[in-house]
Amino acid sequence: MSVETAEKHKTIFLVEDNKADIRLIQEAFKNSLIPHQVVTVRDGMDAMAYLRQEGEYTHALRPDLILLDLNLPRKDGREVLAEIKADPTLKRIPVVVLTTSRNEDDIFHSYNLHVNCYITKSRNLTQLFQIVKGIEEFWLSTVTLPPE
Repeated sequence: MSVETAEKHKTIFLVEDNKADIRLIQEAFKNSLIPHQVVTVRDGMDAMAYLRQEGEYTHALRPDLILLDLNLPRKDGREVLAEIKADPTLKRIPVVVLTTSRNEDDIFHSYNLHVNCYITKSRNLTQLFQIVKGIEEFWLSTVTLPPE
C-alpha cells in the first residue's frame, strides 16, 4: 500500500472526567470503520499537559479531534478551550464540546472561544451512540482536517 492510499490512523482526544461517559464513548467508537484510537485524560490540567507534550505526555500524539467536556476538575473545560484556541500550535485542532450543559451562556461562551461544534450529551444510550456516530462520520470521514 502506498503512502498516498494508506488511511491515517486518527487520534481522538477525549477530555472527560466521568468514568461511565468515558466507557460509553469508547464503546461507541469501537464500531467505527475508520482506523482510530481514543486517548483519554480526566481533567483540564492533564489535557493541556498532553496537548503541549509536557511531563508524562512528552511523546503524546497530536490529536485529530478533541472531544471536550466543560465541567472538569483542576482546570475547567472553558479554560482549556480558551487556551487551545489562543495557542498558535493547537488552535487548528477541531474541538467538539461534548457536555451535559444546555446552559445558553455555555453555548455562547464556547462559540465565542471558537469551538468548532457544541453537542449536548444524551443520557439515553441509543442517542449517545448516534451522537458519537455522527461525530465520527462528520469529523473523521467527511471533513478534511488540517495537516499537523
